[in-house]
Amino acid sequence: MTKNSMRWAVLALLFIATGLSFLDRQVLSMTIIKIQQEFHISDVQYGMINTAFLISYALMFTISGRLIDRMGAKTGLALSVAIWSVANSLHGVMDSFYHLLAFRFLLGIGEGGCFPGAAKSVYGWFGEKERALANGIAIGGSAIGAVVAPPLTTLIAARYGWRFSFVIPGLIGMVWVLCWLLIPWKKNIFVKELPMEPSPPAGIPLLSLLQNKQVQVFVIIRFLLDPVMYFIMFWGPKYLSEQRRVPFERIGELFWIPFLALGISNIIGGWCSDRLIQYNFTINRARKTVMGIAAAGTMVMPLVTRVSSVEAAIVLMAMMLFAHGLWITNYITAISDVFGNSATSTVVGLSGTAGALSGLVINPLIGHIVHTYSYNPLWIIAGIMYPVAFVVLLLFIPRIGKTHVASRLNIYKSESYE
Repeated sequence: MTKNSMRWAVLALLFIATGLSFLDRQVLSMTIIKIQQEFHISDVQYGMINTAFLISYALMFTISGRLIDRMGAKTGLALSVAIWSVANSLHGVMDSFYHLLAFRFLLGIGEGGCFPGAAKSVYGWFGEKERALANGIAIGGSAIGAVVAPPLTTLIAARYGWRFSFVIPGLIGMVWVLCWLLIPWKKNIFVKELPMEPSPPAGIPLLSLLQNKQVQVFVIIRFLLDPVMYFIMFWGPKYLSEQRRVPFERIGELFWIPFLALGISNIIGGWCSDRLIQYNFTINRARKTVMGIAAAGTMVMPLVTRVSSVEAAIVLMAMMLFAHGLWITNYITAISDVFGNSATSTVVGLSGTAGALSGLVINPLIGHIVHTYSYNPLWIIAGIMYPVAFVVLLLFIPRIGKTHVASRLNIYKSESYE
């Protein structure tokens, strides 16, 4: 296998890994009705099960990111996928609420390392002119996993029983780990344009990162925006059912469309950013141009309250997730542009933890708003948050490039990305 084909093989495996992460976490939502009937698990207990996953997922986003920066993407991501694949397979042998609670917690421990590991892997294999597209493809697998999960889970459960809906994806994950470990991962196989950089033996102290302004800005942005995604993912179907009176079967026929738009835009967002760099845009200008367009695109969300047809509402949700795909690809790529090989996974992990914790805090508030008022204020807020985050980015990170962190942490030689 040539150097070039090897790195695209790595990218294909990253696409599959992020797809598996979203597929594995969604199997329970498709099978919970059968599980509740068989084991008499209440809705309150189901809420506790979901909370167990979110807590471990939030914590391990940062912990896994830190570990992956120290042990490397190859070992770190393999370990993460192995843990969550075993956890997912164990769901298939559960026989009590406590088993499910424990296995869900273990699933979050494994999946917390997925996106930090993917971001570091992309940085290690792709140069600056291809990195955004590579990130888009890697991240795009998650959206495709969300699209595939409902029909695939239903098919497996119908033919083999709900337990195999967990076991089969778990086994696929273990095969993935084997394929991943078989790829040689040495510096001398990297492509010529890869910007190799020295990594300090002890790594960057976590406290130094937490005190860095750029880290704080990226974390704040994720804290602001992740609740918008959780609102659409967790509350979108309920909105269609309660507010629009859409039958359950019809929701299944429509709600995959926004996630398909998300997967496509992950790739388009990276491609556009890389093309702008090829047209002599600076990295700073290319990333922010696409993110600015994305932020403007999210402003369609308040129109959900105005359109009369369900199909029009779905189109607006698809536009929102399309804009999010443009944003998140360049957001994660910007982190790697700033923090490089030594801290990308850690910072992606810190921001992911912030987003998950924000989701934990905001979701009960969303429920209160829906119960007391309606969904309308939430659609309006969803259309405001991305422009606000973009203004924060412009004000507090005027230039995206290694020089910001390099000079303060003395990790890199001075190198202008502007």
